[in-house]
Amino acid sequence: MSQQNLLVELFVEELPPKALKSLGFSFSSTIADELKKTGLIESIIFDDPLAKNRNNRTNNINESVVLVYATPRRLGVHITNVESKAADKQISQKLMPVSVGLDANGNATPALIKRLNGMGLDETAVSQLSKQIDGKNEALFLEVTQKGAALNDGLQKAIEEAIQKLPIPKVMTYQLADGWSSVNFVRPAHGLIALHGSDIVATSVLGLNASNQTQGHRFEAKSANVIIKNADSYAEQLKTEGAVIASFAERRAEIVRQLTTAAAKEGLKPIDDDALLDEVTALVERPNVLLGQFEEIYLEVPQECLILTMKANQKYFPLLDSNDKLTNKFLIVSNICPADPSAVIGGNERVVRPRLADAKFFFDQDRKKTLESRITSLGKVVYHNKLGSQGQRTERVGAIAIAIGKQLGGADLATKAVLAAQLAKTDLITDMVGEFPELQGIMGRYYAQHEGLDDEVAFAIEDHYKPRFAGDDLPRNQVGITVALADKLETLVGLFSIGEKPTGDKDPFALRRQALGIIRMLIEGKLSLAFEPLIQDVLSVFEQDSANTAATVQAIKEFCFDRLSVNLRENGATAQEVDAVLSLDPALLSEIPQRLTAVRTFAELAEAPALAAANKRVSNILKKVEAEIQAQVNVSLLQEPAEIALNNALISVKPEADKLFENGDYTNSLKALAALKAPVDDFFDNVMVNAEDAALKANRLGLLATLHQTMNRVADLSKLAS
Repeated sequence: MSQQNLLVELFVEELPPKALKSLGFSFSSTIADELKKTGLIESIIFDDPLAKNRNNRTNNINESVVLVYATPRRLGVHITNVESKAADKQISQKLMPVSVGLDANGNATPALIKRLNGMGLDETAVSQLSKQIDGKNEALFLEVTQKGAALNDGLQKAIEEAIQKLPIPKVMTYQLADGWSSVNFVRPAHGLIALHGSDIVATSVLGLNASNQTQGHRFEAKSANVIIKNADSYAEQLKTEGAVIASFAERRAEIVRQLTTAAAKEGLKPIDDDALLDEVTALVERPNVLLGQFEEIYLEVPQECLILTMKANQKYFPLLDSNDKLTNKFLIVSNICPADPSAVIGGNERVVRPRLADAKFFFDQDRKKTLESRITSLGKVVYHNKLGSQGQRTERVGAIAIAIGKQLGGADLATKAVLAAQLAKTDLITDMVGEFPELQGIMGRYYAQHEGLDDEVAFAIEDHYKPRFAGDDLPRNQVGITVALADKLETLVGLFSIGEKPTGDKDPFALRRQALGIIRMLIEGKLSLAFEPLIQDVLSVFEQDSANTAATVQAIKEFCFDRLSVNLRENGATAQEVDAVLSLDPALLSEIPQRLTAVRTFAELAEAPALAAANKRVSNILKKVEAEIQAQVNVSLLQEPAEIALNNALISVKPEADKLFENGDYTNSLKALAALKAPVDDFFDNVMVNAEDAALKANRLGLLATLHQTMNRVADLSKLAS
């Protein structure tokens, strides 16, 4: 066996740019994983080509470093310390129970002989068998040597598996050079490299046999073909002979460096967009950043429109000034490096100009009509066949916004909220949003400001879509919060009311996202809106069968609380803490963070475990009682010293804990319960709850009900019991 570094490259036609990064990682990681399974490498670590200390890595012969290569026309991987043949392994193979394989005299039975013959062995192999305990019985085991896989066999399987597992929803079917055969792959493949050191590994996939030859840049390479000397020279040869930076990470870093340098020369900064940067990295093999510009008259158009058209259609990087205001300059990431770049720059400037002109035309035309004049047109836009048009939906959102606005800020807030709600969707039928759907809301805000509407209303029109995703900002003012909440509630409640609920992985109306947006606004906005009555009020604006109202409300509530539970756990709360708080079904979601903090503080008290366990015991006792139990105590019926002491402790603790609870001081309300530990423990040690005297039993149950009520106002503490 010999250990050398391995290189695999699949040379193809241009790969989908938005998928290239994931394709490169999938191809590399699958090959490495498969080689590890076959024993050709021992352990895997992925290399960071940009790490400062990567050349100082300890040369550990048991560690294989994986380096990912991905360009528009190739997927590749470099793996260190790969064996030419895996080591043989001793494995113990179970044959059958001893009682089946050996007779009373210890001789092989026909069943055992047949099994051995099937494995190519005869009766002499019986002496090589061992007896081992297998569960409750004794079984016969055969110690066999498993031959280690040769590299060509292991790599063949690894590459086939890597191709099979590439994350591509649809593949192409194309014909091979023989004119008869066809294969399936993401793009037609034209070359395969498999080098172990400098030796070609005999493998073949997609009708290609492995070689040591690839192609460089389409236009910049020194020669049409690049002969790779060995696995370690690949990246450097591609760079010097092929004019290609093979590493996705290195190429991305080079683009960032050039963008920053070019922008700094102009005293500007490129727009920050990781997705655009990844896509551009996947479009070029030898990046060359150039500066272009357009006429300043186009800056009259909202910068979001110009930025979007430059990014989405042309893959340019718009340049901003120190105030984040768009300038008339932009950066082009070219795939060629001509001595005179003027033709490339001029061509790109000519291409972008008509798009900017279109944006200006749309903007100018849209401003000729007011948003209010577009409201009637919403009646022609279908929202849902069971819920009517966007016009009908707008009326419902307006009605919900009025109700929420009155609760949160009175008549003034309600007036602004209903105006914003009426206008919020009108930009959907503007030319600009028709061309760029991503600008919905944003253009509504610009048009509202152009008409001189109140800024609170204008920003609410833009913000009513927020939060659009996890981590997104909430609407920036109370009018926006009100309209966004009304809009999301209308969507969630309306679709639930007609049975359009998410199922499994399918959520076509993004109701999980809508629910999380509602939850975030209620909690982070500290809104004093009771959740269940809010759902009931929203449901009332729909033509809902009253018989199903309660079931619909309950379904929505369970759905939202499931999302809330997941969100709270993702943000650091434990499952026990979340369960303790949510099991009490708190009316105001805005109080949940304080309740969780209180539970967390309580759990740190020395008395907490015993009180939680006692609370669980009380809950179980009360659940078993069929009759209704009143949380009342007749002092004259108290007999045992322990029950008298517990009642006295409750008389002392309960008023203080309740007062703190009513004042919203949940942490100290729970802390006050620590004084109950000793009397509670003493009660359960010395008092029989199920006394034969019915009156005595009822009074003791009333005492426990009072204890339970006192302990479980902030959270169900029994959920904290282990």
